[in-house]
Amino acid sequence: MNKKVLLEYVLWIGLLFTVKAAVVEAYMIPSSSMEDTLLVGDFLIANKFVYGARLPLVDYRLPEINKPEAGDVVIFLFPGDRQTKYIKRCIAVSGDTVEVINKKVFVNSELMTDTEFTKHIDTNLFGQQNIQLRANLNKNSRDNFGPYIVPENCYFMMGDNRDNSYDSRYWGAVHDNLIVGKALILHWSWDNSVYPGPEIAINDPLSVPSLYIYNAVHFFWKVRWNRLFSIIS
Repeated sequence: MNKKVLLEYVLWIGLLFTVKAAVVEAYMIPSSSMEDTLLVGDFLIANKFVYGARLPLVDYRLPEINKPEAGDVVIFLFPGDRQTKYIKRCIAVSGDTVEVINKKVFVNSELMTDTEFTKHIDTNLFGQQNIQLRANLNKNSRDNFGPYIVPENCYFMMGDNRDNSYDSRYWGAVHDNLIVGKALILHWSWDNSVYPGPEIAINDPLSVPSLYIYNAVHFFWKVRWNRLFSIIS
């Protein structure tokens, strides 16, 4: 390989990394906290440019086009370790007052209209909602929280699966410098609960090809075809 071809490869690789870091990036949904907006096994593309992406290898952030707004589905770094990527819905922005009363979310004293995908799954045998009360007046709970004023340059995030989401009700608001991007479009969706594949065993070298063959045979049924290339809202 001559120097010119090698240089072209290096430039292309550099361009790909720059695009990945600053414009778009792919993510896989590992948990059910955003059901039914996002399902386990969904693969999505995020727009990192809109909120001001960080360039690789340098400590510089591009100017944002927009800031996160209430209703946006946002990818961010978990404040607890500043490394793990989380995805939740932005409920409120800096200066807003958030309060949850018996599962109902109020922002600035106004009842927040749930999206069509917002759900509560914690019910009793009669289908009635189980409400987690406060332990005392100063103790928040999953279903009764606040009032809480969102700090400056921060955002309050919640999962659409309200009864099964580890979010700002537990660890507080997300600072602007932890925002990664806005969820844009689903490009793939794989439902492993349909025809679950065989387990991979370290002591069984045939378990890996067996899994690939099994998934290939059941490929048509395991892909959620109706979700492919759908816009995330």
